Parts: sequence; structure tokens; C-alpha cells
Amino acid sequence: MSAQTSGFIVTTINVNGVRAAVKQRNDDNPGMLPWLTAAAPDVVLLQEIRASEKLARKALAPALDDGWQLVMTESSVAGHAGVGLLTRTEPAAVRIGFGSDEFDGLGRYLEADVDHDGQTVTVGSLYLPTGAAPTEDPKDVAKYEEKLRFLDEFGPYLDGLLASGRAAVIAGDWNIAPDERDIKNWKGNRKNAGFLPHEREWVAARLAGGWVDVAREHHGDVPGPYAWWSWRGKAFDNDAGWRIDYHLATPQLAARTRRTWVDRADAYNLRWSDHAPVSVVFGS
Repeated sequence: MSAQTSGFIVTTINVNGVRAAVKQRNDDNPGMLPWLTAAAPDVVLLQEIRASEKLARKALAPALDDGWQLVMTESSVAGHAGVGLLTRTEPAAVRIGFGSDEFDGLGRYLEADVDHDGQTVTVGSLYLPTGAAPTEDPKDVAKYEEKLRFLDEFGPYLDGLLASGRAAVIAGDWNIAPDERDIKNWKGNRKNAGFLPHEREWVAARLAGGWVDVAREHHGDVPGPYAWWSWRGKAFDNDAGWRIDYHLATPQLAARTRRTWVDRADAYNLRWSDHAPVSVVFGS
């Protein structure tokens, strides 16, 4: 439990390579591990670990020595994807994937059951494929179709999880901005992956079915707050970002939301990932 905020804190962060995230980048930026100590969440959902479990454990050794528990699934494609959870107590159960023959071995989804005040909460870490806009390039077509297949399989899984009645929160890098408020330059991205009509419709269908976009409900009708900015140009300095990292929670859990925020770095050179941590505090 954080010393700053009481409650059950679930943070999601795409680390963009855990070995890079933990390194000291400059004199003022010691990397991810001091942030972890200062933020003190209860659960951290990691995406794009991009390392074997052995190498990830080596990178996170100081945190593990401090009592954090790591569960993760790496991708069968070396150096790609990989998701995991850091928890303060050992999860009661861990499930890798969502029953997909194609995607379960690619380090895209992992969930665990954790205890909060005597209640079991399912927390899931998601790294949804980036995809591409359909063009004449076969590589773009392949990425576009891969994302379609993932959505077609994962949507029913989320629907079933919601229908089960379990308290659950699924968070991570969804690689889909739900609507115009979620991209600074939405007009210029209408034909780009992450803001294509069918992608936004897929998210809208989950929300219509009962999942709650916790940050949007909490912040209301405002731009962002964004949690991803390109490394290139002045995107970070101009806050020209995307809100593609978010928590979808079941209604009974979402109703207990006390606070949600983006842990945005104070300056470009203080970033240790191109994403920023996004946290939600759930009360009892």
C-alpha cells in the first residue's frame, strides 16, 4: 500500500524493454526502480518486457529482493512483447493467455487472482497488437489482420469474464484510443492504426457490455490524460500524446474507484519509457 494514497493501487506500465527501463539514463534519471519504490503500488501490470524470465528477474533483482513477486509470460519470438505482474503478495492463481492457439504463446496476456481485504480480484496485463492501417504493403496487411484476429478472440473472452461476476480489472497497452479525447492530433490519425473505426467500435462494444473505462469515468469529458508520447520530435514537450494505456474494470470494482492518474515525468530526459505509468486506487 502506498504511503501517499491508501487503498488498493493497480498500476499499468509498458516498460518498452525492462532491461532498458531499469538502467540509469542520466544523472537525474535513475530509471524505473526508484519510481517503483516511491510509487509503492500494490500491483504493477507490465507490458513489453521484451526479455526472457531469467533476464527479467536479473533486471528486477533489487525489487524482488525487496519482496516483490514477479509472474510473467515471455513471447516465443525473442525480444518481443512479454507481459507480467509485480505483486506484493503471491497471487492465489495465475493464468497465461485467454485460450488462443495463436496468441497465448506470444506474451500478450496474463492474469492473476490477488487478495484485497479478503476479496479476490482478478488483475490482467494486456499488450494488444499494434496493428497497421491496411495498405498494399503485405507487411501492413499481415499486421492489420493479426490485430483483427486478436480482437475477434479477446472480445468474447472479456465478455465472458464480465459475465462471470468476478471482480476484475484488465489494464495495459490496448493500442486503441477509444475516442477523439484520447489523441491530441485525432484528426491526423483517423486512418492510422490505433484509431481506426473498427478498433474504436470494438472498445465501445466492451463498454456497452458493462466494462468501465475507469480513467474516462473519473476524469470526465477532458482531453487525455495521455500516457504515451513518441520519442521523436517535441511530442512529449507539447503533450501530443495518446491515451492507449488504461484500466477496464467490472462495474462493482469500478464503483470503488477513489483516484486515477498518469505518473508523467517532469521532463523529457526523465522518462524511462515512452509510456508513463497509469494508476487506479480502489477502495474497500
